[in-house]
Amino acid sequence: MRLVQSGWLFTLLTDVVYSHQPAEAQRLLADVPSRGSNRLRARAYLKRILRETGLLFGTPSGPEAGSRDAGGTADQLTLAVIRTLARIALDVAALFEAAPGPRREQVLLLFAVLVGEEKLAEEIGRTISHPPILPLPKKWWTRVESQLEKRAATVVGDPVYGLILHNAAVYADAQAFGRQAIEFFERGHLRSAAAQRRFSFAARQKALLAKVLLGLACVEREPNLAAQRAILRQIDDLQLPWTQRAAVKREAKSFFEHAPAAEALAQQVRGSESRRFVLEQTILASLVDGSRSPREVAFIRSLAAILKVSAEELDRIEIEMAEFFARNRSIVDVYKVSPGAGAMGEELVKSIQRAVEKNFYRLIQEVRETGELSVLLTRAARGQKLSAEERRKMRAQLIDVAKAIPALAIFAAPGGILLLIALAKVLPFNILPSAFQDEAEEDPVPRSTKRADA
Repeated sequence: MRLVQSGWLFTLLTDVVYSHQPAEAQRLLADVPSRGSNRLRARAYLKRILRETGLLFGTPSGPEAGSRDAGGTADQLTLAVIRTLARIALDVAALFEAAPGPRREQVLLLFAVLVGEEKLAEEIGRTISHPPILPLPKKWWTRVESQLEKRAATVVGDPVYGLILHNAAVYADAQAFGRQAIEFFERGHLRSAAAQRRFSFAARQKALLAKVLLGLACVEREPNLAAQRAILRQIDDLQLPWTQRAAVKREAKSFFEHAPAAEALAQQVRGSESRRFVLEQTILASLVDGSRSPREVAFIRSLAAILKVSAEELDRIEIEMAEFFARNRSIVDVYKVSPGAGAMGEELVKSIQRAVEKNFYRLIQEVRETGELSVLLTRAARGQKLSAEERRKMRAQLIDVAKAIPALAIFAAPGGILLLIALAKVLPFNILPSAFQDEAEEDPVPRSTKRADA
C-alpha cells in the first residue's frame, strides 16, 4: 500500500511540527489543578484528547487531519490517524516543557516503537541525543514509513457483517502511543523494555476485543464462508504477535460453529479500564450498519451486567458516543455509524422517557423553578451557541435536577443536554416553555432505518 508519494512521512511530520499550537494541550486541562504533577496532567490530557479527536472510536474528527493527496478513503483515514498521533506527541512534549530538541525526529522515534522497530528506535535515540546528528539517514524514514503502510489495515474490512476490528486497533495503538510519548518526554530517553511491555498490553487488548466483537457478530447471525474469510483477514490485519494471532483465529473458528455466551467472554476482561474499553468498542461495532438489532442490544446489556457496569453507567457511555457522532457529521467515516448512533440516541430517549413519566409532576416543578435552565435549553434547542459560562451553568442546574430526581441523573452526564433537548419532543407539551417546543430544531441525532433481515 502506498499512501502518497515516497517521503510522505517526512513531509507530514514537518507540517505537524511547523503548525503545532502548544496552547491547545492546556485548553483541555483548564479544569485540572496546575499544582498536580506533569505526569498526572499528561495522563488526564491523553484521556481527553483520545475522546475529543475521535481516536477513542477509531475515527479522527476534523477533515483537515487527512490529506488531499491520499489515494482513497482508507489512505485518508490512515493519514488522519498518523497526523493526530503526531500532534498528541507534540502536546505531551509541551506539557512536560521538554528540552528543545529535533521534535520531528523524536516523533519519528515514537512511530518506530509503534510499528515494532525497537532497534531502529534505539538507534534514532542515540543519533538525536546531544549533540544531534542530522539529517537522519533517509533509509530510516523509509523503514518506518513502510511499516506504517503495512499497518494500514483493511479499513473497510467487512462492515456489512458488523465486525470493525480496525477501530479498536486504532484506539489501542493510540493509547499505547500516547503513554509512550509521556514516558519519553518525561524521562528524555527511550526505555525499550518498558516500551515492549506497553505495546504487548495493547496487543492483548486487541486480541480480547476481537473475541468479544466476534461474539457480538455471531450472536446476530451465523457467518457464511465469505464472511468467515473476511473475519480471519481482519484478525491478520491486527498485526498481533504470531502466537496471539493463532489463538484468536482458533477461537474465531469455534465461534463460527457455536456463538459464545457473554459470560464466557466477560471472564477474560479484567480491570475497570478494560471493561470500559470493551463496552465502548462493542457498542461501536453494534452501530456499524446504521441500526442495532434487539439481539445486539441484549448482548451488550448482558455483557455490561456481567462486567458489573450499571445500567446508568452504560447509558452514559452510549450518550457520549451518540453525542460524538452527532457533533462530527463530517468525520472520515467509511461506515454507517452516525445513523446507528442516532438509533441508539432514540433508544435512550425512550428509556429515559419512561423514567420521566414516572416522575412527571416532580420534573415539572423542578424545571419551572429553575427558570434560567429553561431559557438556556430553549436557546440550545434553537441552535444558538452558548458561551462556556452558560454551558457550565446549564450543567450545574441539570445536576440540581438530577439530585432532586435520582432517576434522571443521566442528564448530568456528558451529552445529557442533547438528550434532554431530544426528550422535549416526546414529552407532554407543558414540560418546558412553549417557545422551546415550538421553535426547537430537528433532533441532534438522525433517525435510522430498521435493519434488513440478513
